[in-house]
Amino acid sequence: MDRTEALNCIVEQANRGELVFPTNVAISLKIQRALDDPDCGTDAAAKLVLNEPLLAARVVAIANSVAYNRMGHDVTNVKSAIARIGFRTLRSVVATLVVRQLAGTSKNSRIQAMTNKLWEHTAQVAALAQVIARRVTRLDPDTAMFAGIVHEVGSFYLLSRAEEYPALLEADPLVQEFTPTDSDSFSDTFVDNESAEAYIGRAVLRKLMLPQAVVDAVEALWFGLRAMPPETLGDTLLLANELAPTHSPLDMRTDSNTTPYTSEIDFVVGDGTLNSILKESEDEVKTLSAALLV
Repeated sequence: MDRTEALNCIVEQANRGELVFPTNVAISLKIQRALDDPDCGTDAAAKLVLNEPLLAARVVAIANSVAYNRMGHDVTNVKSAIARIGFRTLRSVVATLVVRQLAGTSKNSRIQAMTNKLWEHTAQVAALAQVIARRVTRLDPDTAMFAGIVHEVGSFYLLSRAEEYPALLEADPLVQEFTPTDSDSFSDTFVDNESAEAYIGRAVLRKLMLPQAVVDAVEALWFGLRAMPPETLGDTLLLANELAPTHSPLDMRTDSNTTPYTSEIDFVVGDGTLNSILKESEDEVKTLSAALLV
């Protein structure tokens, strides 16, 4: 079975609603749903978070990052961390756990390496999107960070299936035109000239029941053109994705051995420029992306 056949098998499964998620994803999604309950207070949220040690560590790390700890006063417990970052950011942090869990826990060293690199890319995009939204596009930074966290869910899902379908790791481009075998059954969700990766990504986004604004932003990343200066959430995500120093290992449209020069992407923002803003926010991006990687 080659890559195209493997992708088509997974697309057919997605079309039937047969997405295969690791068991621990269901637990994390349960936590996310509980946080959506308006009656869920800080004490209840802290108890939920403490049930997942990795999540607890990440919440405290993000609360102590430069982006949320401008006065330099570290918090040392989950409850204080939640009080500092707020529930909207907390939901984004839970999303980091869900996305990371999507790739599973493969013992294959190649899959592990690709998963780690993909998560490094994801964390950088999320941190950059947060800063760009706050300083450039003037959009909600928490929503932008959330969009950055989930923008590669399709790729994480593909990596979770790589042991079953080793051809997914072949060097052929993931982004390729996909033609469904039964056009009628795909009429509601299929987009002309859509890649199999995008179709699978949309299916995963739908399964996770993400906000439509976030879904639209991720789709802008798949199909949109970068606007300069950026205005929308999709523009914000596109720019953050391009500025991230680590490329997605599954994005064959870029050369993973090269690092983009941010000086080539610049424009005026108020009294400054994009590059001056990124320079001023360098510590924020660095500590926030590192916190997401905990």
